[in-house]
Amino acid sequence: MTVVERFLKYVTYNTQSDETTGTTPSTPGQRVFAEELVRELQELGLEDISLDENCYLMATLPANVQQSVPVVGFIAHLDTSPDMSGEHVSPRIVSYQGGDIVLNEEEHIVLSPIQFPELADYEGQDIIVTNGKTLLGADDKGGVASIIGAIAYLKAHPEIKHGKIRIAFTPDEEIGQGADHFDVAKFGCDFGYTMDGGQIGELEFENFNAASAKIHFKGLNVHPGYAKHKMVNAAELAAEFTRWLPAEQRPEFTDGYEGFFHLIGISGTVEDATLSYIIRDHDRTLFEQKKALLRTLVDTMNAKHPGSTSLEVRDQYYNMREVVEPKMEIIELAKKAMEEAGIVPLIKPIRGGTDGARLSFMGLPCPNIFAGGLNFHGRYEFLPVLSLQKAMETVVNIAKNVVN
Repeated sequence: MTVVERFLKYVTYNTQSDETTGTTPSTPGQRVFAEELVRELQELGLEDISLDENCYLMATLPANVQQSVPVVGFIAHLDTSPDMSGEHVSPRIVSYQGGDIVLNEEEHIVLSPIQFPELADYEGQDIIVTNGKTLLGADDKGGVASIIGAIAYLKAHPEIKHGKIRIAFTPDEEIGQGADHFDVAKFGCDFGYTMDGGQIGELEFENFNAASAKIHFKGLNVHPGYAKHKMVNAAELAAEFTRWLPAEQRPEFTDGYEGFFHLIGISGTVEDATLSYIIRDHDRTLFEQKKALLRTLVDTMNAKHPGSTSLEVRDQYYNMREVVEPKMEIIELAKKAMEEAGIVPLIKPIRGGTDGARLSFMGLPCPNIFAGGLNFHGRYEFLPVLSLQKAMETVVNIAKNVVN
């Protein structure tokens, strides 16, 4: 089975995660998919295959050399985004020669380089697209396929020398819970890579520091006809608070290493109101300053309206650069693997998060490598076939170069 055939098979499994269920895995389809992968890994003759109660699947490809070399791990996630349906995914391969691709003629859904200029980079290549009704699932079944495809290739080519390789497939990454029950000690690797990036060549070891914040406002409701000097409108306090934050630090005005305050939810009445934010910055000092600014603004609001405002802040993850930078040899290893595959490495900061960030702070240095897909989480998602093949080749090269 080729890596493309594996991918086309894997996307037929509906593995959308769901943050509302309170279970791990959050949806039963993830376990169904994991159980199928167990059968495949058994057929490949892997060892130490385990699928635990939380749907974390791990397995080992034993070393075929006697020398002692580092144990490397490769990780991908089982789930797809809850942002769009992952049920009845019907992919097709298009030989792309430029222009628009009609995904769904009946509903006039078109993948166009006018809207998605990056499509033009893949003229002359085969690309896998959706039927316009679902996401594709390249995030991260492209990662799953590239890892298993690489393991199958190494099994079929014992002349390629490699050390012990561990692989893992995790649930619920898309709802921020992919590392919640990951057993780093059980995985037993010196370092690892998540195969969860986008376009070909991506190599990432910097991500945002991240926190969530909720600001609660307590009002005083009286009849509006008699409210003068009495009413405190919690919804108005919330609206005023949003204007105190620097507008230039909203996501729509930032890029590169610039952080932001992102208002993701607002609800309220005269009596009670809540603002929900996520806070992001690559720089740890600036990250802490953003949280401090929220605390200062809450104090300011309470000075104007005593007892009206409270703040909850929860750190979510930190920039993996702190952990990976002292071990830059693992970045050089990945760069060399890509270059040997004819790929120009694209090293850039992630304007988001990755399970690798959390795993890095749990003791497993874990940069992120491309799996090839673009336009994740929606009907316009696509995966160039060559990018998927090169992701698999990169895994093979890393495994080989650990020995060399």
